[in-house]
Order: sequence, then C-alpha cells, then structure tokens
Amino acid sequence: MLDEPDDIHPLFFGAPKTTEFKKLRKRIVQDVREAIDRYGMIERGARWLVCLSGGKDSYTLLAVLHELQWRGLLPVDLLACNLDQGQPGFPATVLPEFLTRMGVPHRIEYQDTYSIVMDKVPAGRTYCALCSRLRRGNLYRIAREEGCSAVVLGHHRDDILETFFLNLFHGGRIATMPPKLVNEEGDLFVYRPLAHVAEDDCDRFARAMNYPIIPCDLCGSQDGLQRQQIKGLLDDWERRSPGRRQKMFTALMNVRPSHMIDTALFDFLGLARGKIDFDANDPETPRLR
Repeated sequence: MLDEPDDIHPLFFGAPKTTEFKKLRKRIVQDVREAIDRYGMIERGARWLVCLSGGKDSYTLLAVLHELQWRGLLPVDLLACNLDQGQPGFPATVLPEFLTRMGVPHRIEYQDTYSIVMDKVPAGRTYCALCSRLRRGNLYRIAREEGCSAVVLGHHRDDILETFFLNLFHGGRIATMPPKLVNEEGDLFVYRPLAHVAEDDCDRFARAMNYPIIPCDLCGSQDGLQRQQIKGLLDDWERRSPGRRQKMFTALMNVRPSHMIDTALFDFLGLARGKIDFDANDPETPRLR
C-alpha cells in the first residue's frame, strides 16, 4: 500500500509515513474488504450513498471506500451525503468545503429534524431513537432521488457489540446491527462496511489524517445514556482482559441455534434420541461441549 505522488486519492494526501500508521491503515482496509466480501455487498455498477456525519467513523468509512475504489477493488459509484439536521452551532461549511477540496462527489441536505426531536421528546428522555428514525427516513429519500441502491453507514465493530448488549439488557432479545439488510420498503440495501473495524482504529486513523471532526452535540449533551453505560462496561472488560471485545464479536459470527432456547430457530420438539450423523459444518447440529 505504498503511495506514489501520482497514484493516491486526495483523501490520503499528507498521510503519516510511520510504520505504525501504515499498519493501521492496512488493517482497516483489510477489515473493510473482509466485511464487503463476507456479506456480499458489491453489486457491480451500483451507486452507494455514503453517509457522512463528520465524525471519526464516517471519515474513516469515506476514506477507505475511496481507497478501494481508487485501486479498482470496489466497482461501485460513491456519493457522499451529509444531512444537516439543524443543530444550533453546527459548522455547516466544514463538510462541503472539505469534500470539494478532496474532489469527492457529494450532496449536502438541510432538514431541521433537531426542532422536531426537541419538541417531541419529553424532558429526561433520550433523543437517539427519534433522531435516528428521522435521519434514516431522509437518507432513504435522498438515496432514491440520487439513484442509489444502498445507504452506507459508518457503524463499526464496537457499535455492533454495544447494540447487542443493549438489546440483551434492555430489549429482552438477542439482536444487533446487521452488516447488511434491506429496508422495510424493500428497495434499498443498508450496508455497514466498518462492521469488523474497531472504534479505536477509526479514532486513531481519522486523527492521524487530521480530518475536521465534528462532534454530535445533540446526543453527546445527554448524560447517563444506556449506550454510554454499555460502552463503559465493555471498556472495563477490555482493560481487565485485553482482546475481550474481539472475542465477543467473533462469538456473534459463531451462533449455535441448537444451543439457544428459541423454538423458532431450532426444532426441539422434533429432536429424537438415536444415532445422529453430526455435520461439523451444519450450525443446526446439536453438538454439546
């Protein structure tokens, strides 16, 4: 991944030359390629709406996708999109100026969802659910208007883990953010190419590249969010047992329906005694440990 002066996307101008950064960049690119291949995200000739909030994760997503496209490894058209939700003090010129300077095709959309959220959410309740729903609806609309077949989001490995534990502790279900899904209307894919990328890698990458990071002051202004509590719990586990996050993430890719207790996933009633021909490659096989 050596860059020649005439063979580098503008998003990587000024990239640090250190061995540490080169390893970081290579790891992130490999993680993204693995997710794209594993979950079958590429439709040759498709157009993707790449959602850019201005945070570290979306900058990393944007850079890596353009890296892959630049090198002929991602045969899709990319359109960056920022939804300005009308938050007071939001630096509206930062992203369009950055994207123009980088030569990245983009669309900036203004929709004042901030006022709706502040009006509808009772005092003391979190903004995230309504804010996310309004944002997603607008992004779907923009994708249709721009002829895109997929909305591409910057959720990373740690977002997926946190969502799993939120559902486990507060939602009463085993579920998380899938790396690929189809929207309810059935006309758009939703992709998360950073699904295998650690949040810390996104943070170190975006800061090393000195991208103009914009914080989310809406949800960031609320204390005691359930997601913050889960993040703190995972941080503590990681400090006590380094590598715990990756081990848990790997477990999400290694589910055994026969070792759960959901009768919709495994036919416990039909399970009979007798010799069973075990198939090690069949996740339905009730192999005990």
